[in-house]
Amino acid sequence: MSNDAAASGSSPRDLALHRRAVEAVIWGMPAVNYQLMYEASARAGGPGDNQIVYWPGLLDWTNQTLTPNPDVIYVMPFFTTKDVGPIILEVPPANGGTLNGSIMNFWQAAIEDVGPAGIDEGRGGKCLILPPYFVGEIPDGYIPLRSDTYQGYGLIRSVLRGGSEADVVEAIEYAKQIRLYPLSQADEPPETAWVDASQGPFDAAIPYDLRFFEALDKIIQAEPWLQRDRIMIDYLRTIGIENGKPFEPDAKTQQVLTSAIAEAHTWIDAEYEATFHAFNEDQHWALPASPEMLAAIESFFEQPEAYPVDARGVTYSFAFFSARHMGKGQFYLMTLVDSDGQPLEGDTSYRLRVPPGAPVTQYWSATVYNRDTHTLITNISRSGRSSQSPGLMVNEDGFVDLFFGPTAPDGQEANWTPTDPEGRFEVLFRFYGPTPALFDKTWQLPDLEKVSGSRRRRMRVKQPPRPRRVRRKHR
Repeated sequence: MSNDAAASGSSPRDLALHRRAVEAVIWGMPAVNYQLMYEASARAGGPGDNQIVYWPGLLDWTNQTLTPNPDVIYVMPFFTTKDVGPIILEVPPANGGTLNGSIMNFWQAAIEDVGPAGIDEGRGGKCLILPPYFVGEIPDGYIPLRSDTYQGYGLIRSVLRGGSEADVVEAIEYAKQIRLYPLSQADEPPETAWVDASQGPFDAAIPYDLRFFEALDKIIQAEPWLQRDRIMIDYLRTIGIENGKPFEPDAKTQQVLTSAIAEAHTWIDAEYEATFHAFNEDQHWALPASPEMLAAIESFFEQPEAYPVDARGVTYSFAFFSARHMGKGQFYLMTLVDSDGQPLEGDTSYRLRVPPGAPVTQYWSATVYNRDTHTLITNISRSGRSSQSPGLMVNEDGFVDLFFGPTAPDGQEANWTPTDPEGRFEVLFRFYGPTPALFDKTWQLPDLEKVSGSRRRRMRVKQPPRPRRVRRKHR
């Protein structure tokens, strides 16, 4: 036994199991993230496979996926080609609404984007999702999407024209023009299996315990190995996950796996904060993804000399979905800290001054998430504000003051997002239809500022001069 093993009281086998389990968590994060959403989809009802899960309204905190968007209508087609062959996903043209989204394999690598910023360029069309190793002829009139996995899903957002109830209804009706069915039934397409996921909790938060490995095992049993991942066959076999065999860890192994995933969680959280490189100088907003990760997504993880497994694991610990072409249809900036670089505390109140002339053609939004789980904060009335929020007030100078804290400032309830006074939070700012002013940085988003004396008591702030309602343009 090595001196290190003797000092820790663990056998060399246990140490090897521990280390490989840590690596399995990091490597398997996007697949487990997908598996948890698939299982939540199946619990919502319907056949489970080849169905479209949707929310007939804006999301609330009962959707416990990672950093979801509560200002659009969510449509999530879950598909598998294993038994039925190629799958058709029909996307409507953009003359009746606007879709923004991507179709991904179960590793959440984007095969293609859809909608005006996607492969159909807003004209709509029939996307044909092909199974691994497909060699047949592709019929005329289809957009081929070659997947290297049987399973996958789409995250498609139906973007609202404005913030009214009528706009919500219109966005839902437009989204429900999407269809999903096997190519083998194209001559007489069956009804698409639509499943309303709003009837109960939709929980896909990452569990940092034995359930993570159980979810990973299900993926290994269901899918063929990708060539680039074959090194993980022995790694997973070490921890008891092997294709064709049940995952039945004994008590000792369970103890080691539990210790390993706790260590992986600590490492991931530290690396998460390290990815925050300021988008603008002297500010704390950052695109929450490394350059290596963005390059890998663009290449479908097929770069000959790069495979950023660590960056990928971190990314899918706090988010799901990847756009094939980031910055074309949407862009994101996130912050964990205030203007002084201090963590955002739920028992403290903050103000964000959004400058006029925001660089978007559709809308902007600011959403609050639980810092520990990266999910919407539970049991709150709303999770953010957007340029389309009904009643949002704008100052005479064009700035919009947004407030975040445990209580609303006097007269500013319409611009306020509640926080949990018992925890920390993070804010994600979305730009839908981003314009050049964002990227050439002629428009910049300032940091959140702490409101003086706000901790643990009701905040009072000076009201902005002659507030008026934001005028929403219909696009």
